[in-house]
Amino acid sequence: MNLKTFKRGIHPAYHKELSASLPVERAAVPKQVVIPLRQHIGAPCEPLVKRGDLVEEGQIIGDAKSFVTAPVHSSVAGKVKSIGPMPFSGGGKVNSVVIDTAEDFLPKDWTAGGEAVDIDSLTPEAVRSAVRAAGIIGMGGAAFPTSVKISPPKDVPVDTVLINGCECEPYLSADHRKMVESPVDLLKGVKAIMRSVGATRAVIGVEDNKRDAIDAVKNAAASMNFAVEIVELETKYPQGAEKMLIKAALDRTVPVGKLPFEVGVVVNNVGTAIAIYQALAYKKPLIERVVTISGNGITTPKNLKIRIGTPFADIIEQCGGLKSGLGEMLIINGGPMMGITQSTLDVPVTKGTSGITCLAATTIKPTKYDHCIRCASCIDVCPMGLMPLKLGDMGRMSLIEKFNEWAGLSCMECGCCSFVCPSKRPLVQWIRLAKIRAREAAELAKAS
Repeated sequence: MNLKTFKRGIHPAYHKELSASLPVERAAVPKQVVIPLRQHIGAPCEPLVKRGDLVEEGQIIGDAKSFVTAPVHSSVAGKVKSIGPMPFSGGGKVNSVVIDTAEDFLPKDWTAGGEAVDIDSLTPEAVRSAVRAAGIIGMGGAAFPTSVKISPPKDVPVDTVLINGCECEPYLSADHRKMVESPVDLLKGVKAIMRSVGATRAVIGVEDNKRDAIDAVKNAAASMNFAVEIVELETKYPQGAEKMLIKAALDRTVPVGKLPFEVGVVVNNVGTAIAIYQALAYKKPLIERVVTISGNGITTPKNLKIRIGTPFADIIEQCGGLKSGLGEMLIINGGPMMGITQSTLDVPVTKGTSGITCLAATTIKPTKYDHCIRCASCIDVCPMGLMPLKLGDMGRMSLIEKFNEWAGLSCMECGCCSFVCPSKRPLVQWIRLAKIRAREAAELAKAS
């Protein structure tokens, strides 16, 4: 079978077998949650509660007036202990609401009393309003507010909704399990997205290492008489990156500096589509999500449905803790390619946490690196067609003007270049630093 894909990319060891066959379990309710007021791209939320307030499960506790933002909700019932900067899994500290869970807290059954939703009768505005009220963001890692994403300009027609079911990061299987276990909710969410953007075509891209997920979605679509296209893609990294997925599944190219809707496409993640349906059917805000806990350093890999704000330490304990005898461990928020290594386990699970990957440090590349040998391996694999060896040096030497001239901001930090570099050069880190400095320079120029 001739599977569709994009140019370049890599084939890392995926290790999906550790968790892909494991059904989703519900994680224990934590004694305390830490809800960051900024879990999304855009304006941070302002707290709507104060210390000592009693809150209910699903209650909105933070919001902002900005268009590009997403409100946050309490994932438990309890009492606000404090509000202030707390360690964040994305790095640094973020203003957060700390809530002590009530001792008599009983999780709400959001499906109880839920009314049947006629998605075909909903207006685009009704879908967007429900999505915004539920605080839904892109759950594949980008964390862009979904209500904004499904509000394309009126003069730009969108004909296709493309759902990302690739989950190409090694170790992660949360989206895989969602497709296997909740295909009907997924497809109903897809229909709602189509209503919001006026699209007439729905496509779901799934890598061919998820055969059971492909079959589950196809069977659900047949039972619903829903004409959705399931495109089987080659298992390759980063197949799930937005522009790569659009090229592979639809053979459309998003120009540099442009967004998917400019080629008639809106892309959403599997988990996002399910959350949209649940917001419409049950008025359920985004207060929990499925997370894969895997890696060679965790005792018992699992796929867990976890309440937002639960500390990493609690989750790792529920998976039997870290394996002993392996020395230093690296705990990564996300997968090993694009995830962020954590310095503390006190960080909370957020809306964008797709995985917690635990790896023995001995299995990671050494920090010592050598000179570039000009082998061009990084150029061969770069999915964006850039020259990482040049961009890395520009970042390392703070040559920001040249970095911009060489389209450095187009780098999506997928890590392919660092993965193949025989000299072990930290190209992504250098490029990421250059992007930060480039944006800072742009802001200073704009301010002046």
